[in-house]
Amino acid sequence: MALVALNGASPQPGSRIVGLGAYRPATAVSNQTAAAAAGVDAQWIVQRVGIQERRHATASESVVAMAVEAGDKALADAGAGVDDVDVVILATCSMPSPMPNGAASVAARLGCRAAAGFDVNAACSGFSHALAVADALVRAGSARNVLVVASERMSDWVSAQDRNTGPIFADGAAAALIGPAQHPAVFPVAWGSDGHQADLITIRPQTGHMEMAGRKVFRWTTSALMPVVEAACRNAGITPNELKAFVPHQANLRIISSLAEAIGAPGMVTATDVVSSGNACAASVPLAFHALRQSGRIHSGDRVLLFGFGAGLTYAAQVVLAP
Repeated sequence: MALVALNGASPQPGSRIVGLGAYRPATAVSNQTAAAAAGVDAQWIVQRVGIQERRHATASESVVAMAVEAGDKALADAGAGVDDVDVVILATCSMPSPMPNGAASVAARLGCRAAAGFDVNAACSGFSHALAVADALVRAGSARNVLVVASERMSDWVSAQDRNTGPIFADGAAAALIGPAQHPAVFPVAWGSDGHQADLITIRPQTGHMEMAGRKVFRWTTSALMPVVEAACRNAGITPNELKAFVPHQANLRIISSLAEAIGAPGMVTATDVVSSGNACAASVPLAFHALRQSGRIHSGDRVLLFGFGAGLTYAAQVVLAP
């Protein structure tokens, strides 16, 4: 097939989320099953992280396959076609191999002819990083429509016997189509990293499994991240009290509750998708965002704070207007 040269887009005043899509593996793993494998009590999982159930992918549900499903649904939600997509960005840290990248395969399987495709690995903050890149591409005129997909098979990279990771991490994918807007609906990102603490969450080459210093990560998220929330709100020209919804990384119900309480916005809806879906790393924020929208708890135009944080240590937050 001959390659197609894409026409340049025009710089835009802003970008917006045009459509959302999600894919959740059909296999649900109960706390009883996860607890038995990890050698803990099922209630211990609930008390520690708040998870009741998580989703695990089957052999046929690869990172790319789940990304394609989520991307297709996001395009349908936006009323867009594959020819409308200029760039595909895949946020993931769980590809089985570093090469080839996943995004090019996702683009090809969707039918996005000659779309640019690249992966972003910022672990659990990957979606927010990729969304910031997509916003910049649209505003700069480098692309008109960017499909951001987050897809993870974290069950491949944890040991079911490790109580610190096995009962927590899960699989799934979600996507957002980012397009031009006359008025910004994706506001500037507040992001950064603390590589001095990179050893808190790692995958050891010797084992091929994730290792996490859970207590130290908990202390970091609950003590160091509120300034990021405040910066993201300032970037949007609002105060935290004006938020309609908060969609943090679905790492742990206690972390989510602590951050939401610190924000303290009256009437703010907080996503707690972790309870039924576990921690799907980069996919957790868009999966939770999609679930809030599907449930009718947020509506078009609502101010929503998306906030990813995790291995690296990396973090990224931005206020968006719900599609």
